[in-house]
Amino acid sequence: MSLMLLDTASLYFRAFFGVPDSLRAPSGAPVNAVRGLLDTIAWLATTHGPDRMVACWDDDWRPAFRVDAIPSYKAHRVAQEVPGTTGIEEVPEVLLAQVPIIVEVLAALGIARVGVPGYEADDVIGTLTTRAVEQNAGPVDIVTGDRDLFQLVDDAAGVRVLYPARGIRDPDVVNEKRLAERYGVASGQAYADMATLRGDPSDGLPGVPGVGEKTAAKLLAQYGDLAGILAARDSGDKGLTTTQRRRLQEADAYLQVAPVVVQVARDAPLPVFDPAVPKAPADPEALAALTATWGLQSSVGRVRTAFGWE
Repeated sequence: MSLMLLDTASLYFRAFFGVPDSLRAPSGAPVNAVRGLLDTIAWLATTHGPDRMVACWDDDWRPAFRVDAIPSYKAHRVAQEVPGTTGIEEVPEVLLAQVPIIVEVLAALGIARVGVPGYEADDVIGTLTTRAVEQNAGPVDIVTGDRDLFQLVDDAAGVRVLYPARGIRDPDVVNEKRLAERYGVASGQAYADMATLRGDPSDGLPGVPGVGEKTAAKLLAQYGDLAGILAARDSGDKGLTTTQRRRLQEADAYLQVAPVVVQVARDAPLPVFDPAVPKAPADPEALAALTATWGLQSSVGRVRTAFGWE
């Protein structure tokens, strides 16, 4: 029973910027993100034939528990500060208008859309992946343009990432061999430790100054994991240079909290839902109306064919 987990926002952002905005509804409203996402779902279903598919959702794009740990987390992407929240994300207005349509179409199709207040889609994916592994309910394909999810790769459990660097039709298939070839790390957990050391400016994570991917991978190969590196630092292990030890000491405050930010949650409180690929539209009348209103005939038709409805 194969499971496919979609990092939905990652995919509809990619569709928005990759599909011409000349694709419009009869009213003239752009629907390029909607159609691009539906075409992506159709392609994935046709090519990989998953038994279960979940559109994982960002109920919270910048969770408070991560901001509390590292206030710079995604701070540069805040469009508007709102008291009592971690802010509103900067999203193009033309895309923002299409998100409610995506929600309605997924519901009418019957594709499970799962989010959790206070958590990102990454955390939903991490939790569903962990459950699948514990229940021996794989294999699991994670479809995302976010490298953070490489930390979930696990060959033994059949967990891999389809990373559309060249497009959804020719993704990088990221498994442990690919992690070793590209990043010099041996596992998904080692990737998470490397990402912690390296940092990520796109997410506002400073990392350890002077420690890039290659140095981080070398240290992980030498000491096993982040805890092993910090133990070597504290014990005065001669395998660390004076400069490396100093940099790791100076970054200690960051290193104590960064794993909470970098590592996805494995225990988000998910709602009860049915992940099965639908055998028929959940709401045929709503789907027909949405298809007509937004000019989605070709894209919805491809999904129908991919799911074996016609």
